[in-house]
Amino acid sequence: EQGDAVAQFNLGLMYANGQGVRQDYAQAVQWYRKAAEQGLAEAQSNLGWMYDEGRGVRQDYAKAVQWYRKAAEQGNPSAQHNLGGMYYRGKGMRQDYVEALRWYRKATDQGYIQAQNDLGGMYYEGKGVHQDYAEALRWFRKAAVQGDAAAQYNLGLMYETGRGVRQDYAQAAGWFRKAAEQGDAYAQHNLALMYAFGRGVPQNYTIAKEWLGKACTNGDQQSCDNYRTLD
Repeated sequence: EQGDAVAQFNLGLMYANGQGVRQDYAQAVQWYRKAAEQGLAEAQSNLGWMYDEGRGVRQDYAKAVQWYRKAAEQGNPSAQHNLGGMYYRGKGMRQDYVEALRWYRKATDQGYIQAQNDLGGMYYEGKGVHQDYAEALRWFRKAAVQGDAAAQYNLGLMYETGRGVRQDYAQAAGWFRKAAEQGDAYAQHNLALMYAFGRGVPQNYTIAKEWLGKACTNGDQQSCDNYRTLD
């Protein structure tokens, strides 16, 4: 209340996460804004996310971009990654894969794991850069070994399809399992199929159905459909 920006930011975090107080996104926004207006990059980044997701405030991609950019230009890796994502999706601005790539790179230069995965995705899809499966594999692996579920799933896909690496169903199943155990529905679905067809793991319909059930519960409709076919 005396204007300390770091305390304002931390109080915003407490309200956002419901720690020591009832969760209240509107209060979180209020305290993030106070700190953000004083130039605190972490608060600017989090305020951008609140606008991005519409938490405690009306969803507004343009304002999300505005706050992400303020934090990103100060070197905040989370904001750099999120700003890259806005360029990638064309939210709050014109879609621009080259700019998305540039901001993802800035975040990866600081070791930001999610940006490593997304940069891998840019190389995999050939967006903003020439398609390069070997480079995609390198970035997916960097993030995967640090525990990023999305990257573990993507790495599993590359081993399953043999893109950028020798096809290896056992490796694919191993990476799908790591992501599946973190609750990634797509990985759970793919791991189930590995068991259903006996690829990289012993064929086992019971285990396949268990993973399909988990993926279905996590919102993957294809898994719900496939679950019924194993009845």
